[in-house]
Amino acid sequence: MSLRPRSRAPASGIDLDLADVRAAQRDPAAFATLYRRYVDRVYGYCFYLLGDHHDAEDATERTFLSALAAIDRYRDEGATFRSWLFRIAHNQLANALRARARRREAPIDAVDEPGIATSDPARLVDVADEAHRLRAAVSRLSDDRRQVVVLRFVDGLTAREIGEVLGRSEGAVRVLQHRALRELAGILDPTR
Repeated sequence: MSLRPRSRAPASGIDLDLADVRAAQRDPAAFATLYRRYVDRVYGYCFYLLGDHHDAEDATERTFLSALAAIDRYRDEGATFRSWLFRIAHNQLANALRARARRREAPIDAVDEPGIATSDPARLVDVADEAHRLRAAVSRLSDDRRQVVVLRFVDGLTAREIGEVLGRSEGAVRVLQHRALRELAGILDPTR
């Protein structure tokens, strides 16, 4: 996992998904375009916070079913479709985490890493080890800091969009991100 934001952020605050959202509002079959565009990102968000492939798949499915059911209620009123969708995912994750708290589960760092495509076995070991260290470090962050890191660096949301997802100001998100990265650096390199 790289700590570089993925790009698809609107440069000028324009929702790049709006035409596809309007098409899906007219014809639910057109929602497939939005699904294909975001399924991997939503799944990644769910997986990084739940640490279990099956739970992440379930949360992803519930997110898209909820979004499809509510697509007619989406309005372009400042929040992007992407932040609206991730807010739905955030709520699904909260439900999954509450359900998990009622039943005991293995900690996130006990989960196997997803497969990595490479033909060099030594590189595969290095990448898997680095990914495991990073995931273990991210799992040690508080819930709000962990979500900011995942939404920003795994899913590529902007600080504004993350604020909409988490119900915080853009400035509060930037502070959380800064503190999370500083804390991660300390966890990964305790000699700092």
